[in-house]
Amino acid sequence: MEGVLAEALLAQSRDPRVLLRTLCRGEASAERVETLRFLLRRLEDEGVQGGGDALSEAAREVAAGYLVPLLRGLRARPAGAPDTDAPQARRRVLRAAGAALRSCARLVVGPPPLAAALAEEALRDLLATGSIPGLEGGAEAAVEVLAAVGPCLRSREDGPLLERVAQAALLLALAGDGEAAALAAGRLLPVLGQGGPAVLQAVWGGLVAPSGPDRVDLRLQVLSALAERLLPEPFAHQTGPDARCCSQFWRTVQAGLGHAEDALTRKRARYLLQRAVEVSAERGADCTCGPWEGNGPSLFWWSEKKKDELLKFWENYILIMETLEGNQIHVIKPVLPKLNSLFEYAVSEENACWIFHPSWHMCIYKRMLESENKILTKEGVIHFLELYETKVLPFSPEFSEFIIGPLMDALSESSLYSRSPGQLIGSGSPLGLKLQKFLVTYIYLLPEEIKSSFLLQFIQKMTSRHWCAVPILFLSKALASVPRCKALGLEGLLALRDVLQCTMITHQILLRGAAQCYLLQTAMNLVDVEKVSLSDVSAFLMSLRQKESLGRGTSLWTELCDWLRVNEGCFGRSSTCTSFELHETSSLNAYVKNLVQEYIKAPAWEKEKCDMPDWSEAGLVALMVLLAVDVEGTKSQYSEKRITQNVLRIFLDPLLDALMKLGTNAYMPLLKTDRCLQLLLKLLHTCLFKGSSTQDDEVFTLLQNFVMSATESISDFILRRFTMNELSSVSDLDRCHLYLKVLTELTQLHLKVGWKSGNPIWRVLSPLKNTSVRHLQDMDSGQEPTLEKQIQRLVSMAALAMVCEATDQKPEFQLDFLDAGPMERFLASLQLNQTLQKPHAEEQSSFFEESSSSQGWGKIVAQYIHDQWVCLSFLLKKYHALIPASEGEHLELILPAVQMPGRTLQSALDALTILPSDQVLPVFCCMKILVPKLLASSESLCIEAFDMAWKIISSLSNTQLIFWSNLKAFVQFVFDTKVLTIAAKIKGQAYFKIKEIMYKMIEMSAVKTGVFNTLISYCCQSWMVPASSVSQGSLSSANNYSELILEACIFGTVFRRDQRLIQDVQTFIENLGHDCAANVVIENTKREDHYVRICAVKFLCLLGGSNMSHKLFMEDLAIKLLDKDEVVSKSRTRYYVNSQQHRVKNRIWQILLVLFPSFDQNFLNRIIDKIFQAGFINNQASIKYYIEWIIILILHKFPQFLPKFWDCFSYGEENLKTSICTFLSVLSHLDIITQNIPEKKLTLKQALSAVLQWCFHPNFSVRLYALVALKKIWSVCKTWHIEEFGALTSIVESSLNQVENMHGVGNAKKNWQRIQDHFFFATFHPLKDYCLETIFYILPRLSGLVEDEWIAINKFTRFTDIPLDAGLQWYLSPTKLRELNPGDWAQQDIGSNSGEADNQPEWADVQKKITPGKNNVPDADLELVFPDRAAKLGKSMSRLIVVASLIDKPTNLGGLCRTCEVFGASALVVTSLQSINDRQFQHLSVSAEQWLPLVEVKPPQLTDYLQQKKSEGYTIIGVEQTAKSVDLTQYCFPEKSLLLLGNEREGIPANLIQQLDVCVEIPQQGIIRSLNVHVSGALLIWEYTRQQLLRQGDPCHQVRAFSETSNWFGQTK
Repeated sequence: MEGVLAEALLAQSRDPRVLLRTLCRGEASAERVETLRFLLRRLEDEGVQGGGDALSEAAREVAAGYLVPLLRGLRARPAGAPDTDAPQARRRVLRAAGAALRSCARLVVGPPPLAAALAEEALRDLLATGSIPGLEGGAEAAVEVLAAVGPCLRSREDGPLLERVAQAALLLALAGDGEAAALAAGRLLPVLGQGGPAVLQAVWGGLVAPSGPDRVDLRLQVLSALAERLLPEPFAHQTGPDARCCSQFWRTVQAGLGHAEDALTRKRARYLLQRAVEVSAERGADCTCGPWEGNGPSLFWWSEKKKDELLKFWENYILIMETLEGNQIHVIKPVLPKLNSLFEYAVSEENACWIFHPSWHMCIYKRMLESENKILTKEGVIHFLELYETKVLPFSPEFSEFIIGPLMDALSESSLYSRSPGQLIGSGSPLGLKLQKFLVTYIYLLPEEIKSSFLLQFIQKMTSRHWCAVPILFLSKALASVPRCKALGLEGLLALRDVLQCTMITHQILLRGAAQCYLLQTAMNLVDVEKVSLSDVSAFLMSLRQKESLGRGTSLWTELCDWLRVNEGCFGRSSTCTSFELHETSSLNAYVKNLVQEYIKAPAWEKEKCDMPDWSEAGLVALMVLLAVDVEGTKSQYSEKRITQNVLRIFLDPLLDALMKLGTNAYMPLLKTDRCLQLLLKLLHTCLFKGSSTQDDEVFTLLQNFVMSATESISDFILRRFTMNELSSVSDLDRCHLYLKVLTELTQLHLKVGWKSGNPIWRVLSPLKNTSVRHLQDMDSGQEPTLEKQIQRLVSMAALAMVCEATDQKPEFQLDFLDAGPMERFLASLQLNQTLQKPHAEEQSSFFEESSSSQGWGKIVAQYIHDQWVCLSFLLKKYHALIPASEGEHLELILPAVQMPGRTLQSALDALTILPSDQVLPVFCCMKILVPKLLASSESLCIEAFDMAWKIISSLSNTQLIFWSNLKAFVQFVFDTKVLTIAAKIKGQAYFKIKEIMYKMIEMSAVKTGVFNTLISYCCQSWMVPASSVSQGSLSSANNYSELILEACIFGTVFRRDQRLIQDVQTFIENLGHDCAANVVIENTKREDHYVRICAVKFLCLLGGSNMSHKLFMEDLAIKLLDKDEVVSKSRTRYYVNSQQHRVKNRIWQILLVLFPSFDQNFLNRIIDKIFQAGFINNQASIKYYIEWIIILILHKFPQFLPKFWDCFSYGEENLKTSICTFLSVLSHLDIITQNIPEKKLTLKQALSAVLQWCFHPNFSVRLYALVALKKIWSVCKTWHIEEFGALTSIVESSLNQVENMHGVGNAKKNWQRIQDHFFFATFHPLKDYCLETIFYILPRLSGLVEDEWIAINKFTRFTDIPLDAGLQWYLSPTKLRELNPGDWAQQDIGSNSGEADNQPEWADVQKKITPGKNNVPDADLELVFPDRAAKLGKSMSRLIVVASLIDKPTNLGGLCRTCEVFGASALVVTSLQSINDRQFQHLSVSAEQWLPLVEVKPPQLTDYLQQKKSEGYTIIGVEQTAKSVDLTQYCFPEKSLLLLGNEREGIPANLIQQLDVCVEIPQQGIIRSLNVHVSGALLIWEYTRQQLLRQGDPCHQVRAFSETSNWFGQTK
């Protein structure tokens, strides 16, 4: 076309110069410039005939006068400026102008050379605009010019110019993403590469030169463009460098393969690799690239002798990398075995060394680990971790770098540690176990000189980020499993300490504690004790939270003691020297002795007012003392106890000496006394950790005796400090709390050993109380207080609060305080919520200097008010009998705060507005006493108290430390039994406010697990005492709030995947028991959702049906449960398995089963219709089992309801079509039902009559259930020798004989056998299996409920808040039911359109209507099977079966159904026939299901089904992309074809791919690489139909099929 246009133009004028001038006039449109290009190209092809110098000048004139100004105008517009022309048109102009310039340069003869001049000018423009933001358009135009004239430049004359252009083009190409950079890489550099070896060498030098970090994608873009020059064909002349021999080239390729984020860059890297391999194979010459570093293998090499092995290796490698682009696990999994073969090729068996550089393998794993598909990432991690299970690989630094880098980055993703399908909760993470095995094996195989550095880097990597709880736990566990070796020094120990600090950020306390345990075990296993000192070890131990991990008496503590004992004397000396390490020694005893002495030693000088010392120092000393004592105990466990006593005394002599002098030495330095008392407290607390037992603990007994001996001295010292006004500065406030803590500990110690007269504590409490009261009274004199007076006031109130708490906790003290003494009268008349004035201006500076340890005056005042309410709480508890019901009563005001409760409650509300959230507990305690007294008379005030308290609780939901204690106190006063009773009695606003708060707490439980647990546990415990009573109305409180029990019975949230993972891992840790010290030290809070239902169930189990109030309560609850079931059923008529609706209904029927023993006939008369009605509802399998079970129990206990049951069979088929299987299942247990019926014959006859009519039903599943029931009933008849039923007898026996003696190879016989073996018919016994274990664990497990709904029976026994009832024996199942595993038969509801199996001849006789007694009864008219019906309608049927059992979405199934029907498929196989009732299915299928045979085959049955079809001559065809897939356009479908379609996400499972005869894939041109499964299926169904039509020879069909197919494939090209 171009030539024709040029000829036409030349025909208009003999002088081409005229044409050129004409074209150069007017607007420079794309068409005009392209026409100019056509003309110049024509002139160039014809040479310079008739033109000569004139044409040359004309060409020069066109270039200089038109094309160059045109390009300047184009590049004058910045790239970001508004462009009136379309970008495509502008690009056309650029291209055409550049090509025209090339022709001009070739037409110009004689100097000066036009090409060089244009190139010089364009180069200047490029250098001027290429690096300036906003002027990329100019660079683009310059590149177009250079690309146009570049071929005209001469390699010899213009060599320097070419090199400068090449360098500028390379810099531009590597600079960014603009159009100019792409042009430079894609067009200019390839052109310049032809300019000679020097130019190519210049470009190559710039590409491989070491430089700073740059973008790999840009380098690969340039390399791909120059591939033909750098990797030339075998017959091409090699004039430049050979890229195969350059290490930098291969590192760039690897970076593109493994790290590139975009698919195009990875594709370029694969192209370069593939071209290098092809070039090497074709050239046939050996080639070697030098090693990247050291003496390792080459990054690339080629040997003609090993050509076949090399080709196989690289073909597999490239295939894997290409397959990974699909990003779909079902496509990638079949290719992963080839990755194993890569390792076999890569390692020499003779020399045990790498032949191929292992970095190539790491590229594959990097690609998998950095995938967006988490399933693929997990598969890659697992595959890598399994490497050393089957093979031993030589050491390679690349492996270690990969583990420390990409692998650990991938392992930080918590979701990778989820359980595998089918694993039980708490069984542990498969990936965690593989990680543990891998790390142990890998470190074992590491060279000794590498091991230390690898482990250090591994641990340091664990500190490089904030890891989540789950990954850090399994990494720590893996490290703890590494065998003992001396691999870590001080740096490693410090790195482990940093990891410990990282683990503290998580909120899951059990996981945090377990991680700390494993990290301590890691330190004991891997630290070289000769490189660390005891002070380093002790500092590391202090980074552990002892309340979460290192508890005394645990197995971990014992392990640590053994480690210290074994390594004693081997520890090194510290490189630093502190006050504690002046006498550093490797002996543990000497170290601890020096440690205590240095700690107790008084400083040489002391400030007048010194702050409290740091508690961590006391904690460290106490920990090391107890460790040293226990280490000594392990040495002398068979010796006398005197040794332990002597060792402890040696350690504590300095402490005891100082403590004994406290009472008498008034000049002992304050810092020393503080340290002594701190150490005393830490010793007691550490020794008494939960992991240890005090009964047989010799160390604790000795420590207790030591402390008891110093009690008098300590008490005298504390009393002196309080009574002599020695506590007067801000720093003394912390000291005051220390003294009170010591006093409290001493009081508890003395009470444990027995209180004796003349006890030193007794002598302290009374004077302390009196002195505190006197000080507080003296300070109310009205004088303006000073800072010193205010501090003394705070101290006195704190001391008084301590005395009140001690008196409140120990009744022995209250005997002396029954009368209202001075303290009681003072407290009762105290002005509540009185704040303390700030210090005077002249004292504020000193206050702020001293308050560094506190948080300011506000915190001090809050503590003062808190202590007031502690004292008032004590007063209200002691004199609660004096509190009047209202303030209107005229009483002598002896104790105003007690006798004026309204004013006191109002003060409590005021206090809640003042106090911080961590100080409100005593206020809640006072409210608990006051509200029951005032609720009847001052309801509005009490409601205000409820609201204020709830506001505080709801604001604390994210504050873990104080939330639970405050919530417990809140529940105790709002849901106090007295409050609930009074509120329900008056039925006022308080009653509804309490219920409102109740529902708010339940709502909060959905986001904060454990809130409802606190509420239900407290209420059930408070109702337990009256529940055990036989008095009428004992459950009145519970009756009025039965909604609480109802909500508890059905409570449970559907957790997110991350929440479920945390619960799984916590259960795994709990299952480790005492092997994990965290389980011993950390208290199990029982905040799981299961414990809400467990609490409710155990409470209900305590109620007795003989108690009328109990009976009425349970009946009311049962009615509410049935109403709730009805509401849930109406809310959504169709719900999915394990949905929230399914779970709620499941829980409802579980509780109804628990309540069943309390139901009598009168009550059942009220609810029996609702129970039967529930059987008619479309339910999931597990719910049907419960309904059937309770119906069986009702009919067994009360046969009077059998007539109502028979009525259920006469509701008509329309009502029974979705529920008949429920009632047939009930009849299968007729032997249980008839146990209490004396005359059984009539009942048996009625059962036979009811069942036989359903044996003729067209639905296959209904017939199966009817046949099972028939067989069971007939067995009962034979057992009781009742077989005379007239004509029924022959029909029954004929039916059973036919089904038992069926023929055929289809699934019918298997289905018949499976339903008979199903647990509900074969093993389940409705009476013997009636127990909590069956209801809450066995049945949910066997019926396919998610594990979240399984409540193990040990959880019932572990929950001790509610005691076990007398009938403990009914907790456990006595039968073999617990030993069964879930089967593949699940009871399902049947839809209205069901003719799925009757119409397939391969399903044998049982799949058709049974004709009982076919020799005696005339043949019944069978309905038309599908082929016959289709033939009557004039419809042809093919031999194609489409199997869609793996497809989940109703829309895809509906579309496939329609496609199959349109093209005449013989059958569509689906996983469940219930899917045809889905609205989305019907919307897409448009009634196709009524004209297409549908067959139900579940995924577990597919293997058998496919084998059966193979035996019938079918070819099994899979729609899948595999290494050996056949192109759809090349495949010829057999007539008997079975098309297996994969799942929407996972495709065809690997086990089914093995069953395929062939895999067919659809040719694709795009990037996405996958089609919707319905679209894929439709394409193959049509192709099968097209081929069959062509074979039939119908000319019309042939022409149409050929035309349509040609059009379609034409569009895909």
